[in-house]
Amino acid sequence: MLTSEELLQLLGALGHPVRLRILAELAGGRVHVSELARRIGVSRPLLYMHLERLEKARLVEGQLELSVDGKAMKYLRLLPFELTLNIDTVLAALRADGEEGPHDVQETPQ
Repeated sequence: MLTSEELLQLLGALGHPVRLRILAELAGGRVHVSELARRIGVSRPLLYMHLERLEKARLVEGQLELSVDGKAMKYLRLLPFELTLNIDTVLAALRADGEEGPHDVQETPQ
């Protein structure tokens, strides 16, 4: 169950076309950060800015590995996620925060 802060962080992370393209690229498997920047056509600094949002929202994960010549290389992978967005999701997030909706609104019947 997500809190309202986590829900907003997730929605914010998904709310940019570059971040959606990052997720699409990572859907095919893990990718080195430089290769990912080339594939989506952005600079590495800009990519890192977007990756920070995606990592905070727990949508992607980076892992450092040493290359044969001893360089640290960052690989990224998509983390599994599922998002259902409806009023029940919003109400559950508010309940997780200890808040209730107007007049103690309950989940809608499904």
